[in-house]
Amino acid sequence: MTYCVAMSLHEGMLFASDSRTNAGVDNVSTFSKMTTFEVADGPHQRCIVAVNAGNLATTQGVVSQLRRRALVDETHILNTPSMFDVAELFGQAIKTAISHAEENQLTQSSVDFTCSFLVGGQIRNEAPRLFQIYPQGNFIEATSDTPYFQIGESKYGKPIIDRVVRPETPMAEALKSAMVSFDSTMKSNLSVGLPIDVLILKRDHLKPSLRYRVTEDDAYFQNIRKAWGQGLRQVFQGLPQPDWFHH
Repeated sequence: MTYCVAMSLHEGMLFASDSRTNAGVDNVSTFSKMTTFEVADGPHQRCIVAVNAGNLATTQGVVSQLRRRALVDETHILNTPSMFDVAELFGQAIKTAISHAEENQLTQSSVDFTCSFLVGGQIRNEAPRLFQIYPQGNFIEATSDTPYFQIGESKYGKPIIDRVVRPETPMAEALKSAMVSFDSTMKSNLSVGLPIDVLILKRDHLKPSLRYRVTEDDAYFQNIRKAWGQGLRQVFQGLPQPDWFHH
């Protein structure tokens, strides 16, 4: 399992993804689930960020397919005029990769080849945009009412983001909520784990402002984890008993 979150804020965009692909006593693998597509300058200048959940082979197939098409196709992810077109290319690539995997499976085992992506970024002369792309290839766009998306094991980390994140939320506060969200998820589901890849794309910069990998030794994350746990216990202990409860 995995957990990824992406936020579209007034200041820019924040992306975060865990790196665990298998959970078990002695079978844990680490693969980055974050990919960037960048054009540094010129008329097609852009920075596109994708985080993924689902079958690892399928997601790698999607990314490889998009990179290969950028070398041979006339229109591709590095020169499309809008992020909407980028989302369409991702949707097509997902459908193709899943179909290919299902056609070539060696047995009739119940392997789940599906995957999903959060894709966002900014293209020159366009505002930043964020999309959630489903295994069927269709997608939805983030709005001021729904400024963030999650994929993977999202339910444990959703409450904190729901309470904190709005389009006007400062990036530093959004990052803090993302870290608490990941901690809550990891506490409840061992299939999500460190390291966490973080990328911040500030509005109109057209290149990453921050790339960071949160590891087990990261002092800030350990402090957040400790302070959040202690804070929750203190708030819980301060809550009153229901007036209809009798000892």
